[in-house]
Amino acid sequence: FYLTPPQVNSILKANEYSFKVPEFDGKNVSSVLGFDSNQLPANAPIEDRRSAATCLQTRGMLLGVFDGHAGCACAQAVSERLFYYIAVSLLPHETLLEIENAVESGRALLPILQWHKHPNDYFSKEASKLYFNSLRTYWQELIDLNSGETTDVREALINAFKRLDNDISLEAQVGNPNSFLNYLVLQVAFSGATACVAHVDGVDLHIANTGDSRAMLGVQEEDGSWSAVNLSYDHNAQNEHEVERVKMEHPKSEEKSLVKQDRLLGLLMPFRAFGDVKFKWSIELQKRVVESGPDQLNDNEYTKFIPPNYHTPPYLTAEPEVIHHKLRPQDKFLVLATDGLWETMHRQDVARIVGEYLTGVHHQQPIAVGGYKVTLGQMHGLLTERRARISSVFEDQNAATHLIRHAVGNNEFGTVDHERLSKMLSLPEELARMYRDDITITVVQFNSHVIGAY
Repeated sequence: FYLTPPQVNSILKANEYSFKVPEFDGKNVSSVLGFDSNQLPANAPIEDRRSAATCLQTRGMLLGVFDGHAGCACAQAVSERLFYYIAVSLLPHETLLEIENAVESGRALLPILQWHKHPNDYFSKEASKLYFNSLRTYWQELIDLNSGETTDVREALINAFKRLDNDISLEAQVGNPNSFLNYLVLQVAFSGATACVAHVDGVDLHIANTGDSRAMLGVQEEDGSWSAVNLSYDHNAQNEHEVERVKMEHPKSEEKSLVKQDRLLGLLMPFRAFGDVKFKWSIELQKRVVESGPDQLNDNEYTKFIPPNYHTPPYLTAEPEVIHHKLRPQDKFLVLATDGLWETMHRQDVARIVGEYLTGVHHQQPIAVGGYKVTLGQMHGLLTERRARISSVFEDQNAATHLIRHAVGNNEFGTVDHERLSKMLSLPEELARMYRDDITITVVQFNSHVIGAY
């Protein structure tokens, strides 16, 4: 099934989104210039989600990618809710009090986040009240716990991840009188999601990662070449420290059954995730919730089975690993992406492709002919040749789209092969998943002038 170049482009560009940080008085005061984001589904519906928002009551910007498994319910809930939990964790005590007083007296709330969303990035209206009530309980507890100290970003990120996961679990245990919501909270809890989130404030970049999505920094060396710096570690069987951590948390008698065929209990690829209560709740609790739950839950084979060798839950945590990096002028961009990208491309290639794209679009070097006499015809030839090289760069106005084009269409020489791209994008839904995973990418571009001024 052959796709023409315009058809390929319309598939690749369907979910792209770009945001430029506004300038004030002709100056950009943020260390972030903007970001490009895109998604390419392999599952139907796609199980990945993405989020981006500016924190309005504190400084900084939040960006994240979320990779769902066993359905998209958990990834969807985390993409809507996590940033609120992070924002609330970062708020000073007075602001929390102000917000609580506004809710008490029915006044308008201070907006906490300004979202940057593609029209496909929806929020589930039915659950908003439930989600809000859980969040409010959290900030009320933060008010009661107030120690008067300003919150450390690292701590705020860890607390927010753990608290949201805890709320997802509690909401499912309590159930809901509304049958639609009751099924929704159970779907969210029984499915799972990994999360990789960046918080950028001035030169302080924090990455909080749970699972196997990744954050990578693109660095421009003095000679103009590009290198990649990893800012997260995958939580899976390939990470020895992670395997060790899991083993330390369970008795020696379980050592052989904890990780089998590179999966947790022989079943789950990521060793950290939101939801996935099958790996967290006791057997008694799982049975009680499934039996008292709606019929759809009872008919679902996934919810009924208990993982093998299930003796000392929880086996899974949503606690993130947080890495802090002080931005330098040579740090040009950040790539956040689900494992669909990293399965197909090496980080060094990602850094080079994005780096060349970003500099190629913005600065075309004049052609230097080194003092030779060049005829108009020869000059035309040089320019035509150069134009052919960069035309592929210009067909994408979005760095994430450009990267997806390479991830799906690269041949063995590292160049995009239209025929391969056409084949990969025209695979029927049930086949696509066998060749690749959902891919979600956000490329954040940094402002070197602002970073240098720090």
